[in-house]
Amino acid sequence: MGSSLRFRKDGTFKIVQFTDTHWQNGEAEDQLTRSLMERVLKAERPDLIVFTGDLIFSLHCRDPLSSVREVVSAAAESGIPWAAVLGNHDAEEGCGVSREAVLRELMAAGGSVTGHEPGIGGWGNYDHAVLGVDGKPAASLYFLDSGDYSRVDRIPGYGWIGRDQTEWYLSRSAEHRKLGGGEPLPSLAFFHIPLPEYNAAWESGSCSGNKHERVCCAEVNGGFFAAMAEAGDVIGTFCGHDHINDYSGEWLGIRLSYGRASGYATYGREGFQRGARVIRLTEGSREFESWLRLEDGTVERQWASEALDDASPQHLNL
Repeated sequence: MGSSLRFRKDGTFKIVQFTDTHWQNGEAEDQLTRSLMERVLKAERPDLIVFTGDLIFSLHCRDPLSSVREVVSAAAESGIPWAAVLGNHDAEEGCGVSREAVLRELMAAGGSVTGHEPGIGGWGNYDHAVLGVDGKPAASLYFLDSGDYSRVDRIPGYGWIGRDQTEWYLSRSAEHRKLGGGEPLPSLAFFHIPLPEYNAAWESGSCSGNKHERVCCAEVNGGFFAAMAEAGDVIGTFCGHDHINDYSGEWLGIRLSYGRASGYATYGREGFQRGARVIRLTEGSREFESWLRLEDGTVERQWASEALDDASPQHLNL
């Protein structure tokens, strides 16, 4: 569990989530993606950047590993720590690189706090502590590889977080509870493919934001949500994958949120701007705030535990 991340002196910790950047070879659309990332980082000044998968569109990349370096360059040059998880397009069959190779490239890039827990399924399962003002863990962040496509012949469709990954999460959660004096540390989880419970959250009527396509989750329920609900530490999850969904809603005590698709070299919807999700934790609280910052500088406040501060106005001319 890493310890390089800390709450600010004012007790807050801000994360910017980029998702589905789908970088190819540095074409004009990719440069728009980079420009968006630079503007968002300048406006929000986060403590951590998180990429939730499909950083590259590997089948369209002449050199996928070079594309990986290019897509994270804005983060690497920002001086802000950043982390990533893999999506289903980062190492497609036939692209010439493996998920392991892409992960290793991400881990080696400047500023990266991307990690890997060996011995369990997937590439890029890891966690980080966010230290409080006293230097002790005050929150935890989980990063999981939700896979790409089903590896079971009779099950079509996308992959899911496996049982051994869930067991790893539960063991880490138990360790964090000990560090918290028997109380669960407020935690967030990041992965690419949405859980089936994202459907339940939408159908519950608790959501704000947009749903312009179906929830493209796995055809089976791997049980990760149930594990989080039982452990009681995770207060929010963040995914990507579905480019024109950006909603956020609560289901059984956990807030399930999509990021806002950030990449221009992939499908979108007319009038649905590219952007990023922003998350702000407060030390000692199990509540957190979140908003979307869009390509034109607009801030869409979907919901928040308290008013946004002056650093996050409703619109900036970027």
